[in-house]
Amino acid sequence: MTAVQIIPLIILVVMFVVATKWPLNIGVMGLVASFGVGYFMLGMDDKEILADFPANIVITIIGVTYFFSMAQRNGTIDIIVQTCVRLVRGKTLLLPWVFFLMAAALTALGTFSPAAVALLAPAAIGLAYESRIHPVLMGAFIINGAHAGGFSPLSVAGVLVHDIAVKNGFPISQGSLFIASFAINLILSALTVVLFGLLGKLRDGDGVHGDLETPAMGRPHGQQVLTLALIGALLVCALGFHMPIGFVALSAGLLLAFVNIKEHKTFIGGISWSTVLLVAGMITYISLLQHVGVIDTLADMALALGAPLLVALVLCYVIGVGSAFASSTALLTAFIPLAGPLLASSTLSSSGTVAALAIAATVVDVSPFSTDGALVVANAREDDRQRVYKQLMMCAGGVVLIAPALAWALLVPTGIM
Repeated sequence: MTAVQIIPLIILVVMFVVATKWPLNIGVMGLVASFGVGYFMLGMDDKEILADFPANIVITIIGVTYFFSMAQRNGTIDIIVQTCVRLVRGKTLLLPWVFFLMAAALTALGTFSPAAVALLAPAAIGLAYESRIHPVLMGAFIINGAHAGGFSPLSVAGVLVHDIAVKNGFPISQGSLFIASFAINLILSALTVVLFGLLGKLRDGDGVHGDLETPAMGRPHGQQVLTLALIGALLVCALGFHMPIGFVALSAGLLLAFVNIKEHKTFIGGISWSTVLLVAGMITYISLLQHVGVIDTLADMALALGAPLLVALVLCYVIGVGSAFASSTALLTAFIPLAGPLLASSTLSSSGTVAALAIAATVVDVSPFSTDGALVVANAREDDRQRVYKQLMMCAGGVVLIAPALAWALLVPTGIM
């Protein structure tokens, strides 16, 4: 690696150390580091530095937290929570699995995973607090569910991976990819429950909490009826017409604001600005690392190892670690073609190897630096976001260590696909 690649990588490590030791927003550090590296080292101007600024992600977080902060304040989220509790007859530990399946169904039908998480996270995280389920556990289940269905033949990611593989001369089975993704995310969710159980964290909060009593349901009224209708419209626009959920949520929020203009300043305060800074800053900085070739260099170093099984394992880890901080879609587009020379010179299964890479790239999206993880942090209670952020970081670290190896071990050496 060259000095131009090593120095930004060292800066990234320093940023993590600082953010761990002091309560500073690493996104702000990321934006400042982007300016320092881009302007002084690479000679970029501001437009070039911000070329990959994640405007769509920023709009998604702003729109979703703006609208659902209103839904929380007018009691609509409470109604949704009560309905979910009634569906499981008060057995609250079943709720994460309910949201897992709901998220999987949404993405399997074609919803992009961040949109599915954005739709479910407000109610799910609110329900987690209500039922004393750990919010990080609930968040992990929503994200795992979204990726469990995320590689169906109807999904954006499933079609993308298949098309890239075909274009590069190694066609894969779309059905096998979907089944493999669902199975591994199901296994990871079960392991998450076991881990939280061993740590005594299945229940969150003080004291011992049993299952919730099935609540008596009152009829929604006034703003709650309008909010429920807007949530329904949000689903139709996102699922039926594939409209950008951030703009749709902003539009729905503006309609609610007209109904309650006096509290509009309060609603603006409900936007998770700290999460916006976090995601925008980190993705902008990681994009600079990609620009100077850090990711490509790491991949080339992996291909130089020689042994096909070992190369596949290293590629799974490189794409997994990179995806924890950058766009999974971008890394899939960059890394799957790199599997071509490996597959051409070995007897490894194309479907198994590509599926392992695709799964390793997406399961790590529990990271708070990804859109999915950021949405979980954004929907945590304001006084609890720092704790959720740190614990989600630890959870992501565990997933980064385990998931790429799990995907590789089940799909590559076995030749099961």
